Amino acid sequence: MHAGKQVSIKSEVAALRTVLLHRPGNELESLTPQYLDAMLFEDIPFLEQMQEEHDLFAQTLQNEGCTVLYIEKLLEEVLAASRKQRQEAIACFTSQAASLHGSLQGVIREFLEDCSPAELVEYMIKGIRKTDVDALIKKRPLSYYIRDTYPYYISPLPNLYFTRDPATALGNTVLINRMHSRSRNRETWLVSHVMRNHPLFDEIECLDFYAEDGSIEGGDILVLSSDTAAVGCSARTTAGAIEEFACWSLAPREKGGGGFSQLVVIQLPFTRAYMHLDTVFTMLDADMFFMFPGVQPHLHQFLVTRSPSGELVVTEQKSLEKALARALSLPAVSIIQSGGGDSIAAAREQWNDSTNTLAVGPRRVVTYRRNMVSNETLEKNGVEVISIKGSELVRGRGGPRCMSMPLCRES
Repeated sequence: MHAGKQVSIKSEVAALRTVLLHRPGNELESLTPQYLDAMLFEDIPFLEQMQEEHDLFAQTLQNEGCTVLYIEKLLEEVLAASRKQRQEAIACFTSQAASLHGSLQGVIREFLEDCSPAELVEYMIKGIRKTDVDALIKKRPLSYYIRDTYPYYISPLPNLYFTRDPATALGNTVLINRMHSRSRNRETWLVSHVMRNHPLFDEIECLDFYAEDGSIEGGDILVLSSDTAAVGCSARTTAGAIEEFACWSLAPREKGGGGFSQLVVIQLPFTRAYMHLDTVFTMLDADMFFMFPGVQPHLHQFLVTRSPSGELVVTEQKSLEKALARALSLPAVSIIQSGGGDSIAAAREQWNDSTNTLAVGPRRVVTYRRNMVSNETLEKNGVEVISIKGSELVRGRGGPRCMSMPLCRES
């Protein structure tokens, strides 16, 4: 496979051909009750079961004819091929410990330089515990003795298995997003390092950290068609960052832009319950969507275009259905509600990401098996449902779409 030529996303629902995943690992063993909130979790998963579920998810995608790439494996290959890349990775990683005494940073750097590429990748994801390197510290400054009870010098990345958020492929470009939470900042660097240095991606454009004003995450970006995207303004994606995204995506390709014609911007309530657009709203087909009904009365929608002089033009839309139909040049669109019309079922299943569907083809989606009412609703509306186990995966509050970064879909 030559992924450099195969990175191509011009649709949310065309047949999925290449996807980037991360298999949950020892970074999840770092979760303890007192640090759950800081690490964006609400529960502690059982890792062995979580890995089994993730392996079945990956196998499901492969059964659909999709090539599955793993971020940790690609990063290991980059670091194994080049000492320069290893040094750059170690320098970036140890900069995460910038608040520590300089000599301690040196100890951590020497510790990592003795690691194999596989071990280095492991530490970059699972973090550096104080107990990992304390025995190597010969000269112990005051900061060694007087320190908080936090067990890490460099924190783990328990959210990395949600590969949707750190980067987004649009057309033949990979956008490196800017995360809302500091606890996830290193995820963007890992993806960027792979995209800039792995030979699979030597022909793609990688746009590093394009959003300087606020934050924007991949769960808030849906590619509706070859020239239209939907973007959620949410608890994790700010209006300023969306404007920067619009300036790039609506600019002509010949001028280095994305060549899109318009964006549908959907403002969500700024709460963790609706952290990303794709937690409440996903696409099933060119004219069909799936939504949690509890959020619909609280949405505001806008159509964003570009004037001939290059200025952004924002037009408020009265309804989401009309905004989508207008943007997609369709007479109408269908929005199916989760929960089958039962508000209690919809709310219960929304907690387990019933609407976070991953399309592997038109009207063919991967969902969590436990959301039985919503899955039945999809099937009654002509959507093929491929359900997977997710009792442990869902504890991170994300579904199949959250756990996948599509790199290539058929035209």
